[in-house]
Amino acid sequence: MASFPEVMHRTFFRTLSLLPPEGQGLVLGRYFDWWHRAPDPWRLATDDYEREKHRATLACLPLRPYRRIIEVGCSEGVFTGALAAAYPEAEIVGVDVSERALARARERVPGGGRVRFVRGDILRHRGGRSFDLAFCAETLYYLGRHDRLRLASVRLGQLLGPGGVLVAVHPWPEAARLHRYLDAQRALDRLDERVCTASPRPFAISVYGARPA
Repeated sequence: MASFPEVMHRTFFRTLSLLPPEGQGLVLGRYFDWWHRAPDPWRLATDDYEREKHRATLACLPLRPYRRIIEVGCSEGVFTGALAAAYPEAEIVGVDVSERALARARERVPGGGRVRFVRGDILRHRGGRSFDLAFCAETLYYLGRHDRLRLASVRLGQLLGPGGVLVAVHPWPEAARLHRYLDAQRALDRLDERVCTASPRPFAISVYGARPA
């Protein structure tokens, strides 16, 4: 059962999703700029749970070359740095709504030009299908109501080029609700799912592949 603070937290973000997508994105950007007033507010770089989650996520990837990678909701670039190390030839893009988080990400992962960080909002994404690998972790629950989750799932699928792979990682059992919007996308096939329950904070890793156009 969710704690009272968690319930209030989710209620806050559901209320934000009553705004138009542009307004929701603006408020979320300001909220997360405030949240990042101190570095690494979620201890992504130091917490053993986060490290294990990152390791498990990378271990779930289909073994193939990935030339273009995007991380949606990259925060301060901790996992982006792990991706850069795991795929030293790949071009990697980290996207977040918080410019303050992105500034720290650029300091953390210089990348030599092959890693870049851009401010963006998945609800308003209009890019082409061009990535071999896309990540969305600990992000969907911030989007609120079902119509926004459905829209975000469509946008995530649109990130992928032919044969591309999408990985979604969220707390379990909440992931069962969040990932079903990805399951409903005709452009995606679920390839695998791993539910990690050994941790005090269980999580699920769902892997999807882009269907042929």
